[in-house]
Amino acid sequence: MRLFVIFLIWVMCATVMVFFIFLPIDARTQLVTTFIVLLGVIVLKYFQPKGSMRMVLLALGTSIVLRYVYWRTTSTLPPVNQPMNFVPGLLLYLAEMFSVCMLFLSLFVVSRPLAPRPPSPGLDEQTLPTVDIFIPTYNEDAMLLAHTIAAACNIDYPEEKFTVWLLDDGGTEQKRGSMNLLEAKTAEKRYAELQLLCQQLGIKYLAREKNEHAKAGNLNNGLAHSTGELVAVFDADHAPARDFLKETVGHFSTDPRLFLVQTPHFFINPDPIERNLKTFQHMPSENEMFYGIIQRGLDKWNAAFFCGSAALLRREALTESEGFSGLSITEDCETALELHSRGWNSIYIDTPLIAGLQPETFASFIGQRSRWAQGMMQIMRFQFPLFKRGLSFAQRLCYLSSTMFWLFPFPRFIFLLSPLLYLFFDLQIFTASGGEFMAYTVSYMVANLLIQNSLYGSFRWPWISELYEYVQSIHLLPAVVSVAVNPTKPTFKVTAKDESVSQNRLSEISRPFFVIFFVLLIAFGVTIYRLYTEPFKVDITLVVGGWNLLNLLLAGCALGVVSERRERQTSRRVKVKRRAEVEVDGRWYPAMIRDVSLRDSGIQIFTKDTAKFPLGAHANLRFEAHGRAGKGELPIEITRSRADGEILDVGCRFMPEDAGHHGLVADLIFANSDQWKLFQNSRRHNPGVLRGTLWFIRLSLIQTVRGLQYLLFHRQSAQDSKTSRDG
Repeated sequence: MRLFVIFLIWVMCATVMVFFIFLPIDARTQLVTTFIVLLGVIVLKYFQPKGSMRMVLLALGTSIVLRYVYWRTTSTLPPVNQPMNFVPGLLLYLAEMFSVCMLFLSLFVVSRPLAPRPPSPGLDEQTLPTVDIFIPTYNEDAMLLAHTIAAACNIDYPEEKFTVWLLDDGGTEQKRGSMNLLEAKTAEKRYAELQLLCQQLGIKYLAREKNEHAKAGNLNNGLAHSTGELVAVFDADHAPARDFLKETVGHFSTDPRLFLVQTPHFFINPDPIERNLKTFQHMPSENEMFYGIIQRGLDKWNAAFFCGSAALLRREALTESEGFSGLSITEDCETALELHSRGWNSIYIDTPLIAGLQPETFASFIGQRSRWAQGMMQIMRFQFPLFKRGLSFAQRLCYLSSTMFWLFPFPRFIFLLSPLLYLFFDLQIFTASGGEFMAYTVSYMVANLLIQNSLYGSFRWPWISELYEYVQSIHLLPAVVSVAVNPTKPTFKVTAKDESVSQNRLSEISRPFFVIFFVLLIAFGVTIYRLYTEPFKVDITLVVGGWNLLNLLLAGCALGVVSERRERQTSRRVKVKRRAEVEVDGRWYPAMIRDVSLRDSGIQIFTKDTAKFPLGAHANLRFEAHGRAGKGELPIEITRSRADGEILDVGCRFMPEDAGHHGLVADLIFANSDQWKLFQNSRRHNPGVLRGTLWFIRLSLIQTVRGLQYLLFHRQSAQDSKTSRDG
C-alpha cells in the first residue's frame, strides 16, 4: 500500500509538472500560477521534508525552472536577421542553459545523498593489513613537514603494520645536479635536511632521479619501493588524526573490489576569502558543500572520487591501473575515473580525520583553483566521462557533473557582460517586457535559490557560490581557454603553503576587480540616466538595471576579497583540555593546556610565585602524549602572563629542538579528530533565503567600502614610496 501511495504521488507530480510547463498562458496568469507553486515550495521547505516529500518539493521547484526554459527557448531569442542582437543573445541563452543543465546534474547527484556510513568494522590485530603512508612533498618547509610526519607516526595502529614514507620531489638527483647553481645547492641542502629529519622521526625518505609526471610520478615511485597492502596519501600540510586508519581500514574487509576510502579535507585556517571577509568562525567553509553533500551524493552512485589526500587506497587496484594516472594535472580524479571504469568501487566517510592548511594569499588560492580547473578540463578532453567505457550510466553523469562544473567562468562572464550591452549600447539581446521578466525570470531565480537552499542550506549560504565563482572567473577564464587551445600545455604547480600576510594590502592580482567594479558603477549611473530620459522604456531599464545592481553587489563584495587583511599565523588556535606540568628552575608546577596552535599555546598554571614566569623566560612543558610521541618535555618561552588569584594564565611559544618535540606538538593539535567535527557543526546552520540574502547585501556594502579604503591607502602608499625614492 505504501509503495502504491508513493507511486501515486509521483504520477500526480509528473502530471502537474507537464501541465504547468507547457500551459499557454499570459504573463499575469503565469505570475499568479508561479506564485502559488512557489508558495507550496516555501511551505514544504519550512517543514524540512525528507524522503518522498523532499522529492515533491524539488519537483515543484524544477517545474518552475522548466517552465522558464520553455518560455526562454520559444519566446525570447532575438531575430536571426539582427546579428548584433542575436549573437550575444544566443550566448546569454546558452549560458543560462548551461546553468540549468548543471542544476539538473546536481539534482541527480545530491537530491537524496547517502546517509553517513556506519563505523568501520573492527578487525583482529593479527589480520590487519599492512599500510604504507605516503607524504609527497616538493618545496614545503621542514617545520611543516615535521608536524605532518609526526602526526602520521602517532596514528593508532600496530607499529609493525605501517610504514611512513616522505616522498621528496624537491631533492631529486635532477635538481641536485641542475646547471642552475642556486637550484642545485638548495636541493642539496633540502636533501640533507629532510634525510636527517626522517632519520630522527624513524621514517623512510625517498627521492627519485627525475621530476617526471609531477605528483602522480612521485606517488608511483613510492609504490615501486613499498609493499603495503593499502596506501594512505596525505599532502605535506594534511596532518592525520590518531584514528585515521581505525576509521578507514576495516571497510576494505567488507568489499574485495573496494579501491578507495576517501575522507573530507578539513582546514584549521581560513581560505583568503574567509579571512578577508571574516566569515571563518560562523559560516561553513566553501569546501564543506562538496565534502558534506556532494561527495555523499557521489557515494550513493559509487562515484566518490580520490581527492589527492586524506584517502586510503588498495595497492592491488593501483597495480592493475599501472599506478596513479598522470595524463592530467589532477591525478586524483583521473585515477578514480580509471579505476571506476575497471569495475572497482569507492566509498566516502563523512568524518574529518585530517587537518590541513589552505593558501593564505588570494593569488595562491587562484593558482590552486586554476590547476584544478585545468586538470578537470584535461580529463574532459582526454577521457570524456559520458563516453568512458566501463562506467555505469550514473557514474557517467556524476563525473560529467564534476568536470563540467569548472566551465563556470564562461557563463559567469556572460552574465556579467550582458546587462552592459543594453545599458551602454542599447542591444536587445533578450526580447521580453518587464512584466514577462518578472513573471518568468524572477520566479525562476527565486525557485533556483529555494532549490539550492533546500539541498545545501546548512553547508552553503545564499549568494556565496556566486561570489566564489565570480572571484575565480576573472583569472580562471584564460586558464580554461588555454586548455581548450592546447590541452597538454598545463603543468602541475604546487600550491604555496605556510605563507603569511604581514600587512594589510591589495592582492597583486586585484586590479581587474576594481576595473570591473567601476565599469558596473558607471552602468548604474547610466541606468538612472536612462530612467529619467527614456520613461517609455522604464520597465526594461529597471529589469536590466536590477540585474546590473546584483552584479555590482557581487563585484563590491569581491573588493573586500582582494583586500588582504594582515595575518601572521598560518593556523588557528584549537581549544584543548590537557593536564600538564610546567618546569622552571628545576621546579614543576601543575598546569592545564587550554588552547594550542602549531607555534604556541595558552596554559593555566597553578602557582602563587608569578615572579618565576617573567616574559622571555624559558621553561619546559610536560604532558602525556599518544603513540610514538610518548611522554616528553617540550621547551617553551613565556610570551605573556596574567595572574588571577592562584591561577597564572600564560602564553608560550614552542621552542622545538629535535624531532621528538615536533611529535609532541603534533599530538597536542592533531591527535583528536572529534574537535574538527565539533567545529564544523558549530557553523552549520541555515539562515534561509531571505535572511541569507539580507546578510549578503550587508556584507557586500561593508566590503565595498573596505575595498575602496584599501585602494586609496594603496595609492597613497605608492605615492609616498615614489616621493621617498625621488627624494
